Amino acid sequence: MKIFGRVRHRPSPTWRQATDQAFSLIDDGRYDDAGALLTRAADLEPWLSESWYNLALLHKFRHDWAQARIAGLRAVALLDRPVGAPDWWNLGIAATALQDWPLARRAWQAYGLRMPAGTGSRSGEESARLPLGSAAVRLSPEGEAEVVWGRRLDPARVEVLSIPLPSSGRRWGEVVLHDGVPHGERDTAAGHGGGSVYPVFDEIELWAPSPVPTWLVLLEADTPADRDALERLAAEAGYAAEDWSSSVRLLCRTCSESRMPTDDGTAARDPHDHGEPGHPGHLSHLSEHASGDQWSPERECGVAAPAGLVRGLLDGWVADSPAARAWRDLEEVC
Repeated sequence: MKIFGRVRHRPSPTWRQATDQAFSLIDDGRYDDAGALLTRAADLEPWLSESWYNLALLHKFRHDWAQARIAGLRAVALLDRPVGAPDWWNLGIAATALQDWPLARRAWQAYGLRMPAGTGSRSGEESARLPLGSAAVRLSPEGEAEVVWGRRLDPARVEVLSIPLPSSGRRWGEVVLHDGVPHGERDTAAGHGGGSVYPVFDEIELWAPSPVPTWLVLLEADTPADRDALERLAAEAGYAAEDWSSSVRLLCRTCSESRMPTDDGTAARDPHDHGEPGHPGHLSHLSEHASGDQWSPERECGVAAPAGLVRGLLDGWVADSPAARAWRDLEEVC
């Protein structure tokens, strides 16, 4: 058939059948079997960008970034439209995973993003960066999922700024590679008359680890202001503290993957407040402390700080108001 005077080949029924079967296998986690079918489809229709896009997508699921880059390059070479194709986005993710910064920059530009002028850095990473503000990322989306807050370094990476719970195996300050399509939103406008809506991306894998350990400590803080003072003190030292008692909520999977308010103490609670049968709940960090609960002085707090600093940090916090503050049971948990 012809589209605007150009000849396009319609995929054969055999190609469609192999592709459909492959994606059914992908849904079941049978990547090797799916790969054989998608390779066959690419052999049948090598001139179709979709053949190579599908293979690149499979390699992304397998975290085989070298093969994802190869298939992605073949896909974009066969594209009909010059800007905005998802093939470029997946290629950008693969290039970022491989730290191929010239290709990453080329992919984001070809997708339609305006990149800042290059800095001329020797590694090229700075020229591929595109700070995109705050976002949330779902750690371990197929396991004990936990939504944390972070700073987007570019279209495929988030630096984690919440202190993840130890069950996630992640730390404050780590950089994670994430998928391109948001899987939920967090609305900070609830209860405030204004705010912003932030996307929730699913983690693909850890991109850069953090050397800063996570500590669990029990606090005695007479007022929220006492708790806030510790978080401020840690931030001033270049690290972090987070009152997990008020910053983390358990959401059912459906609510976690939809738009959820995050700041108001009442609205932040999942109306279901449990995991669905057969589906564990998702932990979600709020963008601010919940204000709807009655204050309890005993708080379970996460602290991200080096071993040589954490006790001094806590002792300094107590020394500023010893009648209202205390800490005990410090434990490194991640």
